[in-house]
Formats: sequence, C-alpha cells, structure tokens
Amino acid sequence: MASKEATIFIVDVGQSTSEQRHDREQHDLDWTLEYVWDKITSIVATERKTLNVGVIGLRTDETQNELDTEDGYEHITVLKPLGQCLMSDIRQLKDQLKPSNTESGDALSALAIAIQMISSFCKALKYERRIVLVTNGRGLMDTDDIEEIAGKIANDNIELTVLGVDFDDPEYGVKEEDKNEDKAKNEQVFQKLCEGCNGIFGTIAQAVEELSIPRLKTTKPVPSYKGHLTLGNREQYDGAFEIDVERYPRVMVQRPPTASTFVQSSGPAPGASHDERTAGDMAAVKNARSYQVVDENAPGGKRDVSPEELAKGYSYGSTAVPISESDRNVTTFETKQGMDILGFVTKQQYERYMDLSRSNVIIGMRTNDKANLALSSFIHALFELDSYAVARLVTKIDKAPLIVLLAPSIELDHECLYEVELPFAEDVRSYRFPSLDKVVTVSGKQLKQHRNLPNDDLMNAMSDYVDAMDLTSLSVSGSPIIRKLKKEGESSVTEDEDEEEEEYMNIDDTFSPVLHRINQVIRHRAIHPTKPLPPVPEILTKYSTPPATLTDRAQPLVSKILDAADLKKVPPKTRSRHYGGGRKNKDAPKPLSGLDVTALLSSKPPTNPDSPSITDATPQITAANAIPDFKSALLTTTSLASVQSLFTQFSAIIKALITSSFGDANYQRALEALRVMREEAIDFEAPEMYNDFLRALKKDIVVDDDGESDRREMWYLIRKERLGLVTSREAGGDGDVSSPAAGGGLHVSEEEAREFMAVKPSAVATT
Repeated sequence: MASKEATIFIVDVGQSTSEQRHDREQHDLDWTLEYVWDKITSIVATERKTLNVGVIGLRTDETQNELDTEDGYEHITVLKPLGQCLMSDIRQLKDQLKPSNTESGDALSALAIAIQMISSFCKALKYERRIVLVTNGRGLMDTDDIEEIAGKIANDNIELTVLGVDFDDPEYGVKEEDKNEDKAKNEQVFQKLCEGCNGIFGTIAQAVEELSIPRLKTTKPVPSYKGHLTLGNREQYDGAFEIDVERYPRVMVQRPPTASTFVQSSGPAPGASHDERTAGDMAAVKNARSYQVVDENAPGGKRDVSPEELAKGYSYGSTAVPISESDRNVTTFETKQGMDILGFVTKQQYERYMDLSRSNVIIGMRTNDKANLALSSFIHALFELDSYAVARLVTKIDKAPLIVLLAPSIELDHECLYEVELPFAEDVRSYRFPSLDKVVTVSGKQLKQHRNLPNDDLMNAMSDYVDAMDLTSLSVSGSPIIRKLKKEGESSVTEDEDEEEEEYMNIDDTFSPVLHRINQVIRHRAIHPTKPLPPVPEILTKYSTPPATLTDRAQPLVSKILDAADLKKVPPKTRSRHYGGGRKNKDAPKPLSGLDVTALLSSKPPTNPDSPSITDATPQITAANAIPDFKSALLTTTSLASVQSLFTQFSAIIKALITSSFGDANYQRALEALRVMREEAIDFEAPEMYNDFLRALKKDIVVDDDGESDRREMWYLIRKERLGLVTSREAGGDGDVSSPAAGGGLHVSEEEAREFMAVKPSAVATT
C-alpha cells in the first residue's frame, strides 16, 4: 500500500518580497515560488489521494487561521487546508500568492499553526509529515518559544525544511555582503531551530538550481510470482528438491505521461467533481461503441445488437471462424503454477541478444530461513560452475508458460538469481544478408578489391578515429592514437598535463531526456499557461553529443577518413520545369560540371541552313515508345506551342490504346501513360492540358452515342489509381475556386474533382 504524506508549505508574501535584489530579474517571491510550484505540481501529477498538501501564507494582509483570536498569530492566513491538491487549487493559490502590503507576521507562529494542522489531520495515524518554510528572513519574530516548537516538531516526527532568500551557506558558496542585522539574526534563529529538530536549513538558490535534476521515482516492490523453484519431480524421485521463492521486478520501464483528448464543454455534467466543474470550457471525450448487423426488416437496413450476443471470430484465410465462450476452453492451454528447472548451460554458451524481457530478481521467501539457505547454496553452485539455469515459469494457473534464464548474483550483503525471458524456437527469425567484408561473383570468385569494400587506408583511418573517440575516459591525451598524431605533426593536437582520468557518463547521472523534459513542460504549463517554455536543463542534454575534448582532438582523423573514402557530394534533385510564360524557378540547382545539358542537346545545327532550327520544330512521339519519347521531347522543348503539340500527340496515343484494346490488354499501358501525362502537366504548370483531355476521355469511354460503352472498366481503373482532375491546390494555388491556379488557366476545387470522378451516365450523355 502506498505511503500517506502530509506536507504544508509556509510561503512568506511580505511586502519586502516584492523587491529585486543582487541584479536578479525576479523579485524574492517569484524566486521562492519556483521551488514551491515545482513541489506542488509534482504532487498533483501523481493523482494520489494519499498525498495531502496545505499552504499557509505568512505576512498576509488578512488573518485567517485556527488561532486568530490569540495574540501573536496576526497576518497569517491558511490559503489551503490539508487535503488532496487539484488543478483548481493551483489556480486559486496562484491568485492568492502575491506580495502583500504589510511586514507584520511571525514565522514561528506560522510554524505553530502548521504543527496544529498536521496534528489535527493526521492524528495518531502513520503519515510522512513535512513542513517547508520559504522566506526572505526580513520579518520580526518572537523567539521565546523556539525550544518548545523544536521539541514538538521532533516528537511528532515532522521533517522541517527552511529555505531562505540569500541565506548564507558556506558549503554551497553563498554569502550575502552587507546583510541587514535583523535578517542575520533571523538566519541564526532558523538555523538553531533546524538543529534542534534535525531539520534542513539552506538557501533558496541551491534549491532552485537542483530543480533541474530529475527526481527518481521509487516504487514499492510487488511480487509477480510466489511459489516453488523445483528441480525434478518430487512425486517420483527422492533426489528432487523445491525451494520457496519470490519474484520481483529488477528493472521497470517508465514512460512519459500520455496526452488526453478534450472537447469544448457546454457545461458541467451532473455529478461532476469540483475539479471537473472548474476545469474551464474543456471536457473529456467519452467513447461509446455499438454493434450492428445487416437486417432488411430493420429501419435503415441495420439492427443494433448487444455485446452479449457477439462471439469472437478468428481469421482462417479469408473466412472468419467463430468460437463461442463455451467452446473457448478448447483453445486454453491448461497449466499449473510453478518454476521448474529444465537444464543448465555454461556462461560462455549464452548470447546476450537472446534476452526478451526486462530482468527480474528471484529471492528466497522472506519468512522462510530454510528456503533462503537452500537458495543460497543453489546460487553458489551456479556461481562456482560458471553456469546458468534454464527454467519453465508459469506465474498463474492457466497462464502461458515462459522459458527463463536464471543467472547467479553474489554481493557482500545480498544474494539472488537474475531472471530474464528466453525465446522459443518460433520466436527466432533467421535472415540472410550480403557480407560486408567480401564480394563473391556469380562464378564463386572472391574479390579483394571492389567499390563496396573498404581499402586498407580507410580501415586504418577509421580504426584510429574509433580509438580517439573512446568514451571510457576523458583523459585521452596519453593514448597511443594521440601520440601517433603528434609524431605525424598534427598541430591541432595538444596535451593537457593536468588532465586526470575520470569516469565518463556515470549511470547515476544519466536521465531520459524525453521522460523528464515532458514532465518539466507539463509542470510549467500548469502554472504558466501563456508563458514560453523554459529551456531544456543542461543535465538532460549533457550526453546528447560527444565531449568537445574528444571531437576537437579527433578532427584531423575525420579529414583522413574523408580522403581515404574518396567521398563526393551528391548533386541535389532538380526542381520543377516550367514552359514559357509560367513561373521561373530562380533557385533551380545547377549541375556540378557547370554545363547546361538542355542547351547542349538542343544546340545541333540544322542540316539545311534554310530550314528551321531543331528547337522550333516539334518532335514526333511514336506509339511504340510513347512515354520515353514524351519525356525526352519535353526536355528539349522551350516554347508553349511545342508543349501543347506534345500533349496533343500523347493524348491521341492514350486514347488509341484504350479504344483499340482487345479487352483490357492495353489498359495498364494507358494508365501508366495517363500517370506520366498528369505528372508532367503539374510539373509544367499546365493542368488544363490534362484536365481537358480527361473530360473528353470520360465522355468517350463512359457513354457512347447509344448511351452505352464497353470501356467503363477503364474508367473504374482510372478512379482506382486516383488519376482524376488536377485541382488548384495540386497545381500550386491556394485551393480556392475563386483564386487562379499557379500557371493560370484552370480552377478546379476539391469538391468539383470528387464529383467529376463519380460515374453519372445521364449527366455525361447530356454534357
């Protein structure tokens, strides 16, 4: 069961907290609230009702607390009683935590009220009790009862934390110069109070800085299996044994919180909670599922059925085979709970890539000393023989069995078996890939030199680079590769004599950037809905790139790799071509050679000086090689008249393929030609050439003079391949019917294109 917690935050909102000191951009209250908001939002994100939060305002304009009738408790307001904290409470607290207009209010009296609130709420129940006081230490305090307050905090097992603005902390390295005498005395009082109750005294600067360090979530271990670890069948063999064991997860995957879908709310639903009623104009989406079957007698041709009338069906080819609940016992594999050892393998025989699941820990049953002693003997036997055990695990009755590997682990104060799931034979997939280090010809000859094989210079350069980028230590100046570079005269390689070896990328300092960044953003947005997101903490991006020390020193090796690999830049893809009168593509990339291939192809001199140039004559497209001729002709054509002539020739060839086809023999050729024509029309920004042809083609193949046609199947294929009209959006326009498409000429909306693709014989016949 999760532990219960009661935490009270005492926030100093005195008039002096509205000042900015020591060149800070924030005033004191906003700076301290960074810590308070982070702690509160972290508690709210857990959605646990056992985490109770209370907030007390110190040095407020009003007075509202349980002891407000007594002297010394003025200007202290209970802003939120102890209880579960929701988003509505955060919004309310954000409006209340503002700098006040008074300097009156005793911090020790606020502590006494917080102690009273915790005692009344928790009573004698088991709670983790905490009080957090954040202040700038500039208010007046009555210190006569400080020893009694410290004793009460210690006796009630309350954890006290006092954080102050610009409080001196020699260990952290913070000391405020020219400190006010009253503030210096208050710091001594708070420090004495914390020492008397084993509390925590610190400066808010350190607390705010440590907010960027992700907080690890500790979970209470829950056993996933309690039963016997057996070797052999005790019913048949006397030498068989069984040990009472427990299984716990060793490593768990924590995933970032998922987003939810909301809609505009028309009002709070009946019976909605307080938080739901105050959540604004958003409401959660609720899903409803209904099942229908075809029924000619029912209204609309379908009838609703209840989930109880349904049966699960399993696909068998293209047929659904139904299996009722009463027959499902046939598909259930009956198993008994247990962990049975099947055999043993040596450590060298096991490959780590066979791990299929997260790791678990097998320990002896906690209340059974005999089982712990037996399991310890088994663990030591595996360890001494350098072997692993393979077992069959069934965690619950009638659950699918698993094959697991048991590996021994022996530490100074702990012994256990690490368990991980192994694959069955059906889980193993074998794939054949071409070799990376050799090339074999068809005749079986093995080539040692090939364009796909690295040469010796490239292999040596890459090996040196890998050695130079070794992350096991930052102290690489003394490595063999660095000494080798120095001998070769690389001036950029330097040596730091004072550099010491240290462990790089300690496992305790590595965190998931996705998980912790999303949590940080959610907490920030809950408090500041409109402010920009905070920068990513450096601790999350620290290991996203290799250290600069290594990259700088290994830079000469990168140049050697580039030279050895003889890398060449790949030319960029050419952009769309435009015929005369269309938009000009000023940013079209030029070939690396600097030559204009199109100009070269079109620069052949005419055979007869009196005849027109080749560029003025329209090339002819042959039906046998229509698509290549069409594409190559467009490359050498620059005038609008030639482009129109080419589209006309290509249109006639496509129509001839359809009308002269024996059945559907030429339909695929016609479809491919249509696709090429459509792409070139879009590329040349001439959609009207394709659209006009498609409109005429529909009249011919959908409906003939007698109102019938034997080419309607071709129109079905055109619709299936989505070769409809070119819309204004596809042609480069904004998609609006009223705005001309880029390249001018035709305005086709999305709705008009959909209606055109529908087969309407009567409408086509009258068009």
